Amino acid sequence: MAKTEKKTKRADGAPKRKGRNYRAKQNSTSIYVLLWSVFTALSLFLVLIFGFGYQATMAQTYKSEASFEVRAKGNSIKTAIVAPAPPEFQNNISAHVRFLSQTHGVEVFIFSPSGTLLYPQDSWLPENETLNLPNRINVALDELEGEESPVVYEGKGEYVYATSISLYGENSYLYVGKSLSFIQTVAKETAVRMAFIGLFAFVLTFAVSGAVSAWLTRPLSEMAEKADLLAKGDFEVDFHGYDYGKEMIALADRLNYARDEIAKADGMQKELISNVSHDFKTPLTMIKAYASMIVEISGNNPEKRNKHAQVIIDEADRLTSLVNDVLEISKMQSGIEEMHRTQFDLSEYLHETLSRFAYLQDVAGYVFQTEIAENVYTVGDEVKLGQVIYNLIGNAVNYTGEDKQVIVKLVKRNGVARLIVRDTGAGMDKQQLKDIWARYYRSKETHKRPVQGTGLGLAIVKTVLEKHGFAFGVESKEGKGTVFFVDFPLVEDENA
Repeated sequence: MAKTEKKTKRADGAPKRKGRNYRAKQNSTSIYVLLWSVFTALSLFLVLIFGFGYQATMAQTYKSEASFEVRAKGNSIKTAIVAPAPPEFQNNISAHVRFLSQTHGVEVFIFSPSGTLLYPQDSWLPENETLNLPNRINVALDELEGEESPVVYEGKGEYVYATSISLYGENSYLYVGKSLSFIQTVAKETAVRMAFIGLFAFVLTFAVSGAVSAWLTRPLSEMAEKADLLAKGDFEVDFHGYDYGKEMIALADRLNYARDEIAKADGMQKELISNVSHDFKTPLTMIKAYASMIVEISGNNPEKRNKHAQVIIDEADRLTSLVNDVLEISKMQSGIEEMHRTQFDLSEYLHETLSRFAYLQDVAGYVFQTEIAENVYTVGDEVKLGQVIYNLIGNAVNYTGEDKQVIVKLVKRNGVARLIVRDTGAGMDKQQLKDIWARYYRSKETHKRPVQGTGLGLAIVKTVLEKHGFAFGVESKEGKGTVFFVDFPLVEDENA
């Protein structure tokens, strides 16, 4: 029966896509356990490699020395046998051979070309196959076949030196054997010892690697615990703790930076909620109050009714503007809203925007000093760039000094049209300059702001200008005001 493919669907019926939060199946084993296992396995592997390598090297070294030794002793024994025998052995070759065997610590035999043992012929030499002598002699004959010089080879459990000699005018063969029983015994003993050493090393490395793994993973465990505290809203947590190595210190620095940014964003978000709540509450209160006045007082008086209704309309427009600001920044930063670029007269648009602030000259005594080059054309989203201009001027109005002066300039320089908006306010320090473009930032100054806002104005400015790719910036000195500037690309009037 074929398997039915299961598809997860969204509420609208479309299948869900794997987004940023999607995690492939991962190994859930603790890093501590992984490090412990790796260290233990590596240590055990090294012990085994060392043990087997030591045994193999020792065996090879002993065999090489045995080969060299049996050749040297074979040559010495050959010289002694071929030379005239000492007086005490002149009539007893077997005794001479036995003497040479005992003094050199090797087995010595002399046999005929047919494989018959010639010497020694004493009664101590067994006639059975205890020494497997016939087979050993046959192997020696095979090795000597066609060879004029002595041969040295590894036999069964021994190294053998074999060569032809002339004894009493007859052709014979000398057999000298060096047993490998010693190295075999040593190898067995070494294997047993290495087994115990390996077991001890395994237990020791198991314990040591556990301690080292715990030491290595301790900072990560500590950071994980502190990350849990941060997730619960504890912005006082410090990720510096059990640090070792510059990498862990750098990681702690970055986590502390992230903590500070999260705390800052959290504070700004709370301030935004407070600002938005206050800014929403004011028009809603006005709308409710004037609606009640229409019902209870001015319903039958057309003049008062229209005046009160106009207040309701103005406050509704203000409320709509506040909501639009919040939605605007959200849509632009999420990439939902596209830019519609057209050519327009920036000079004319700037004059029109300034006219919207003209009432402040009459009712609040604001002074707008302007220097605007005429017939300056640029290309961009006219509506969005209009928001930029309005927000920059509105920001200057809100934060200018007691003289209530706002300077607005549009000048041509280096192939661009630079918009300059200056206030005469208290200015900002370096930290404030870093924060002003943040989504929820609003200066802590408490003076009355003629232009109401949610604290999103400069965030909208930054987003729009980055979408257009325009250069922009801010300069400020404490006590000397703040200057914002934007460079618009210059184009020729297509209708000229």
